[in-house]
Amino acid sequence: MNCWLVKSEPESYSWDTFVKDKRAAWTGVRNFQARNNLRAMKRGDLAFFYHSVVGKEIVGIARVEKEAYADPTAKEGDWSCVDLVPVKPLAKPVTLDQIKTDKALADMQLLRLSRISVTSVTGPQFKHLLALAETKL
Repeated sequence: MNCWLVKSEPESYSWDTFVKDKRAAWTGVRNFQARNNLRAMKRGDLAFFYHSVVGKEIVGIARVEKEAYADPTAKEGDWSCVDLVPVKPLAKPVTLDQIKTDKALADMQLLRLSRISVTSVTGPQFKHLLALAETKL
């Protein structure tokens, strides 16, 4: 299983809205590296749900329900999306400041590729973030 982090601005699409919807097509990604990450996602993979711009914190865990398919919101180009379902909120959100100051997370793509909306997370990073969030799967 691979692990991921997906970003959304809470004013555009929040964790609470995602939970109410029970499922979301992760559309609108227009960056090639993020698109390739979407295409690498497999059904059952887990992803942290990160509130970007406002909040700047990981707030929940999602699961890939449907693997990559053509993004219906793309008017041109070769873009993909996946379907995600909420798994659970984090008991304690993990802020960007916490991540930046934690040596175990120094190599997170979230920090190195800050403008990418879909990034991979290593297994050890995923487990460490769960511990920081005081959350068990």
